[in-house]
Amino acid sequence: MHKVSDIASKCGQFSQAPVQSLMPLPAPYDRIADLPPRKVLNQKVLDKIDTSLDGFSALGLARPQTRKEEQKFVERFLSGLEKLLSKENNWTFIEQLKLSLEHCARCQTCVEACPIYTASGHDEVYRPTFRSEVFRRLVNEYAKPGGKALAWLKGEHVELNAATLGRLLESAYRCTLCRRCAQACPMGVDNALLTREVRKLFSMEMGIAPKEIHEKGSMLQLRTGSSTGMNARAVRDNVSFLDGEIRDQTGLRIETPWDKEGADVLLIHNAGEILAWPENPMAFAIILEAAGISWTMSSELAGYDSVNYGLWYDDAQFARVAVRQAEAARKLKVKKIVLGECGHGHKASMVTADRILTGDLNIPRESALVLLRDIVISGRLKLDPSRNDFPVTLHDPCNMVRMMGIVEPQREILRAICPQFREMTPHGVNNYCCGGGSGFAIMSGYNFEDWRFSVAGRTKLKQILDAFADCPSPDVKKYVCAPCSNCKGQFRDLFQYYGVWEKSGILYGGLAELIVNAMADINQPFIKWEFH
Repeated sequence: MHKVSDIASKCGQFSQAPVQSLMPLPAPYDRIADLPPRKVLNQKVLDKIDTSLDGFSALGLARPQTRKEEQKFVERFLSGLEKLLSKENNWTFIEQLKLSLEHCARCQTCVEACPIYTASGHDEVYRPTFRSEVFRRLVNEYAKPGGKALAWLKGEHVELNAATLGRLLESAYRCTLCRRCAQACPMGVDNALLTREVRKLFSMEMGIAPKEIHEKGSMLQLRTGSSTGMNARAVRDNVSFLDGEIRDQTGLRIETPWDKEGADVLLIHNAGEILAWPENPMAFAIILEAAGISWTMSSELAGYDSVNYGLWYDDAQFARVAVRQAEAARKLKVKKIVLGECGHGHKASMVTADRILTGDLNIPRESALVLLRDIVISGRLKLDPSRNDFPVTLHDPCNMVRMMGIVEPQREILRAICPQFREMTPHGVNNYCCGGGSGFAIMSGYNFEDWRFSVAGRTKLKQILDAFADCPSPDVKKYVCAPCSNCKGQFRDLFQYYGVWEKSGILYGGLAELIVNAMADINQPFIKWEFH
């Protein structure tokens, strides 16, 4: 068993997650020999980057080559730590941070709530309190007067070197920030918040963050308008094409409204849906038009993409995107913003942004799940539940459900339109993360995907298979309703890795698609039973 102080060891790899030690999966996924081989980094790569935490790398962090480089690395960390603990520099989260640093009783009540820790075979490195305790000791020892002497006295000294910091940062990207541990803590300690603050320190002070969520995410969105790289013209062309697809598939003539002033609803999708899962924005257009909702989309920079990757790692990047999204709504004088099926987009816009969106930028924001529930329950659509007479289960996106309490609207819809709806165990606020949260679903550098599929996503995969245990045959088509773009990205990759579609006939998709599939006015099925 690793001690917290061992994190500073300069020799060798600190831990590992062998396939044999992982939580077992049900047949036919229990045969280790059938699993895809893990990606092994070649020696040339290993010599350049730090994989000493567990053999995996999320960031490709360069190893300091000289003592001078290491010293500069440590000094920058200490500078960031000072700012992180300053109300002037961290007014957004300083109170929550201090409470979680000071009130852990070390009772370990939270550890069994962590799906990554349990799926790993209880590897200490993935215990939610492990990285928090490393960080807590660094704070107490190096950021408080007399802390170093007290740490030595208590036997809690953690050496501050490149190995410690590299492993701490990599460890911060072994947590999906699902906050299941925070929900279980009797003291209200939020280990996920501590993890996110570690990420923030390294990003905002040291310029270190995963390329997928910074360069290819936040920066690309601020430069072009979308994390997909689509500018306003490209997104309008793509949506116009989807309007044509709606005509071809359903016979309905819909033209998505753009930049319509005074509309009741500004709909903001995760723009990734338009490229990867176009059936979802198509379904929204069909539903809103059929329900007679006054709605629009915006072609302003960031106004057509609910993505805000800063939520996961950087306050400054978060604020820049959140303000631009609110400015797009203000310019159109809409009554409210409705967030499409994107979990982190919900939390970013509807909760965290409350700290910065004041005055006329504080435009009402609402979840699409609530709007869809109101439409379905009101009877504005003619629905035939028999069209959805196949096994359906529901994945609860962490940011919508556990962190925001949006639990029942999606269930009211599924109970009304899906005769074979069944819950996962556990579900609701006790759900398990998809394994792709906090940016993981879009992170694929080095060998991180192998860890994401074999460890982070393992608990959710077992949960899905268990939900359909009464109909395991691939001949029985089954549907996982996942009303979150990030979760769908994880399911796409996870299902492909394990061959879930071929072995079990399980498809994933959104909630809006199920509603359109049940619409009696549409002649042919909207859901296409094919994996993509």
